[in-house]
Amino acid sequence: QLQLVESGGGSVQIGGSLRLSCDASSLTYNLYCMGWFRQTPGNEREGVAGLDVDGTTIYDKSVKGRFTISKDKATNTLYLQMNNLRPEDTGEYYCAANMRWTGAPPCTLRREYFGPWGQGTQVSVSS
Repeated sequence: QLQLVESGGGSVQIGGSLRLSCDASSLTYNLYCMGWFRQTPGNEREGVAGLDVDGTTIYDKSVKGRFTISKDKATNTLYLQMNNLRPEDTGEYYCAANMRWTGAPPCTLRREYFGPWGQGTQVSVSS
């Protein structure tokens, strides 16, 4: 019944920018840590960025300083602003809620703590 919907992916050249969106309106506002994950063919999803209920943000070291996670409170939409994109950023991006974390912020970005998931949006960065 719960559903997250990602959008905003596309193809961009090196150094370009994209802004991914995640419609989280089916979730209770500000109840869960939210995260963005990236998956490439044959690999597991890896945590990219997280936003906890107190506003704390966490980033994988590969994107820190280039990506920014945020949330629009009015629409309950999660965003990932992606700047200075690199080919290594290519992949399918998913948003998800951490519904298993009961500790203090920031939440973990370990994949097994997150769900439900959206259907993903493709990001392709070309040289």
